[in-house]
Amino acid sequence: MATATLFQYHPLGLPSSANPKYLQSLGRRVEGVDFDHLSPQQTEEIVNQLYRHSILLFKNTKITPKQQFELTNAFDPKAGDYGHKTRTSKKDQQSILHPDLKTIPHQPQVQLIGNGPVPGRYEGLESPQLKHPHHKTFHKEPVSDADEAAGITRFYRWHIDAALYDLSPPKATTLYAVRVPRGEPQTLRYDDGTGDELKVPLGGTCFVSGRTMFDVLSPELKSLAVRTRVEYAPHPYVWMSKAHALPTGLGIESEGLELPLEDLPDWEEAKIKKFPVCWKNPVTGDLHVQVHPCGARKLHIERLPSGAQKSGALYPEGGVVEDLKEVRDILYRIQRPGIAPELVYPVDWEEGDLVVFHNRGLLHSVVGAFKPDELRMFHQCNLASTDEPEGPSEADIQTYA
Repeated sequence: MATATLFQYHPLGLPSSANPKYLQSLGRRVEGVDFDHLSPQQTEEIVNQLYRHSILLFKNTKITPKQQFELTNAFDPKAGDYGHKTRTSKKDQQSILHPDLKTIPHQPQVQLIGNGPVPGRYEGLESPQLKHPHHKTFHKEPVSDADEAAGITRFYRWHIDAALYDLSPPKATTLYAVRVPRGEPQTLRYDDGTGDELKVPLGGTCFVSGRTMFDVLSPELKSLAVRTRVEYAPHPYVWMSKAHALPTGLGIESEGLELPLEDLPDWEEAKIKKFPVCWKNPVTGDLHVQVHPCGARKLHIERLPSGAQKSGALYPEGGVVEDLKEVRDILYRIQRPGIAPELVYPVDWEEGDLVVFHNRGLLHSVVGAFKPDELRMFHQCNLASTDEPEGPSEADIQTYA
């Protein structure tokens, strides 16, 4: 018998490109929520349902920045700071994230993001100018102007919302659509020699499940994934600021363009982050591949446990991988199967949509491009966590290694 719930939960409509075998449990549309009168029991249910379904969509929503912060805060009540914190030095402003975020002054954990000129004063900001990320500013070989005019686009950057240095990754991100320009769907090309393509809505946000990313791996790659920890660069968004992305948006080209560590803002060894490749879901116990490939600098691999089959195993003796190209090649082998077209869920935004997503269970990427004067406005909130992601248990390692 199904457990009674306080709200109604409906499956998200899947695009024709999606494989229901993997995506049928991903995402729910929630009905019956009043954010002006949200009880602790209702909030607890929302938190629990997010860990089960990874994406919750609330339609036709009216929510203030304060309410959005409070909802986001429910996933980590002791958290209080925005997931990337505000850094003001000149070196910090080299970060690839710097141009995309406008902090709402009266609720600094909430950012205004989007595209185009916002007229007049908005939430305490004076005529903010917004800029939608465009793959041409980041990819080594962007699509041609002719292809873009014909509706061709790319994933901008597959990522987790996380500072990856000093601060711990947020547990959830909330995105509230204030203004959404409409346009024709686009064709997203992977351009990696596979011929993979995907129909996507203009300016949509694409999600892939970290759980599915793990589930579709071969036994050899599952073994490697549960034994590996990723060491991220200090101030990774500054470190990668001159580098270029792969055409899939899933990592960085190895061209030697990363900034030398001595040219970064001041950093401390103790604040460098080392996270497992696989993060354990606190409700379901599932393993999710959760790696921000662009910021990865080293891999720390444990040797196979005693009694494990070494024949065919990858890195059976373990070790530290420091060669940047090798680091990226390993992570790409682990992550690329999980962004296959049939595994991608693109959100086709409408004004008033509020999406809450499990930031420790998904990767996401924006797509598409807007003209400079096309106005797109979203409120984004995530909070640097008060704890670190949990990795595979000993039982998981025994099962998969």
